[in-house]
Amino acid sequence: MGLRQAIEEQAIADCVREFYRKARLDSLLGPIFNANVHDWDVHLRVVSDFWSKALLGTNRYSGSPFVVHMNLPVEIEHFQRWLDLFEETAKATLPAELADKALAKANHMAESFKAGIFPFVDADGNPARRPG
Repeated sequence: MGLRQAIEEQAIADCVREFYRKARLDSLLGPIFNANVHDWDVHLRVVSDFWSKALLGTNRYSGSPFVVHMNLPVEIEHFQRWLDLFEETAKATLPAELADKALAKANHMAESFKAGIFPFVDADGNPARRPG
């Protein structure tokens, strides 16, 4: 691994660690993360590996993040809060080029996850898990 990649990997790890520090304290996101993540060391490593693959093209991550998230007790409003915290953290911890790439990926993931978790609309036209 070259110096640039080592620096970028450390930035990714810092971003992940700082994001989850904030998220665990957040009144909206904290209860979900704190109730569902049982081994934070493993979680931080897996998420760092995911972002390393997404941003640097490494192959340390395999799997589907959607499968892990689809049964969590999340609501539509959780996604915007997650994106807001992630954007704030990515811009503060990642080099600009990686932050831009990470934010594009995060926004795409949020839209994809919302479509998969809330594939229906309720009687009021709001996203829903089951047909309205």
